[in-house]
Amino acid sequence: MPMLEVRGLTVRYGPLEAVRNIDFSVDAGQIVTLIGSNGAGKSTTLKAVIGLAGAASGRIHFDGVDVTGRSPAARVASGLSLSPEGRRLFGRMSVQENLLVGAHGIRNAGVIRRSLDEIYTLFPRVLERRGQLAGSLSGGEQQMVAIGRALMASPRLLMLDEPSLGIAPKIVAEIAGAIQRINAERGMAIMVVEQNARLALRLAHQAYALDHGEIVRSGRGAELLDDPFVQKAYLGV
Repeated sequence: MPMLEVRGLTVRYGPLEAVRNIDFSVDAGQIVTLIGSNGAGKSTTLKAVIGLAGAASGRIHFDGVDVTGRSPAARVASGLSLSPEGRRLFGRMSVQENLLVGAHGIRNAGVIRRSLDEIYTLFPRVLERRGQLAGSLSGGEQQMVAIGRALMASPRLLMLDEPSLGIAPKIVAEIAGAIQRINAERGMAIMVVEQNARLALRLAHQAYALDHGEIVRSGRGAELLDDPFVQKAYLGV
C-alpha cells in the first residue's frame, strides 16, 4: 500500500478547476516530483494534500487512512509536513525561533533537541545564523530554514514547494544534496514540486508531469528525462 494515495482529486477556485481528476501515489522511502509550468496546478496539489485547499472531489489517503476531510493540523499530526512556496518565514524572529515554530505539536523536549541538532548538521549555514533574524538571511539560507522548520514536525512525508525558486545555483546544489541526504539517511519519503524540471527529475524515483491541472506523463524520473514530449515541453530540448 502506498504511503500517500490520491485518487480522482479535483480542486476548484470558484469556477476554475485548478486540478482536474488526478491520480498519484508516494511509496515509503520514495522521492516523488511534480513538474509543470507556472499555473499547472502543482502547488494546489500540495495544498490539497496538506488540507489548505479543499477537494471538490476525490480522496486522499495517508497510511491507509482517509484524511480528505481532516484539518491541516490533524494531517501534520499524522505525519505530513509542507515547506511552502516563498518560504513564509517570520522575518522578525530568529532563525531558531522559526525552527521551533515547526515543532509546536511536539511535546517531547528531547525530540525537539535532536531535531534541531539534525537540522544544524544538515545545514551548517543555519547553525551559524541561528541567532540572526530570519529576514536578514539570503533567499537560499531562508529556504534552508523553511525546510528545517518543516522537518521539525518529525514528518514521515516531507513536501517541498519550489525549493529552488529564486536561489543561486550553488545553493540550489546544496539544497538538492540535502534532499537526497534526508531521503537516503532517514528513509523519509519526499514530494517535491518544481518548475526546474531537470533538477526535479534527477532527484526523483517517480515523477508526474502536470499541464493545465491534468497529469500528462508519469514514470521514473530517468524515464521522463528521456521522454521526447517532456524534453520539448519542460526541458527546452
